[in-house]
Amino acid sequence: MGRPVLFRQIRPGLHGKPFEMLKFRTMRNAFSANGFPLSDAERLTRLGRTLRASSLDELPGLWNVLKGNMSLVGPRPLLMEYLPLYSPKQARRHEVRPGITGWAQVNGRNALSWDEKFALDLWYINNRSFMLDLKILWLTVRKVLVRDGISAAGEATMPKFTGSKTGL
Repeated sequence: MGRPVLFRQIRPGLHGKPFEMLKFRTMRNAFSANGFPLSDAERLTRLGRTLRASSLDELPGLWNVLKGNMSLVGPRPLLMEYLPLYSPKQARRHEVRPGITGWAQVNGRNALSWDEKFALDLWYINNRSFMLDLKILWLTVRKVLVRDGISAAGEATMPKFTGSKTGL
């Protein structure tokens, strides 16, 4: 899959403050003949597909939890390039620490549309509690075991976020 084994990427955290997130590398750095990156489906390795399906690629994120950049439960940290595309409602996802798992992950993961993900993230922010976090952790274990919602229909992962017409 390439070196280094740990993939480091800057992601927005609490209040949009950037932090370095760790994951196991699951994709190759591969480019087409004209120099453009290949699609996620073409770059995703067999081992990478297995790691993602089992969510083991997220284990290095526990380091981010220990450092205080992430929580076990919260909205998943998305890409920095998405920040200017958020509506004010969508930007509320940064009112809490991002999580290794979240309400959107246990309710469809990558099989959800972006609007559905943001709506679930907002629901979590408005209703968060210790008991809800415990429920999400339990449901996460269940989702991982049945390998549900790993990718969006017709995608190896999730299509790129390009903004939302609904603002949600």
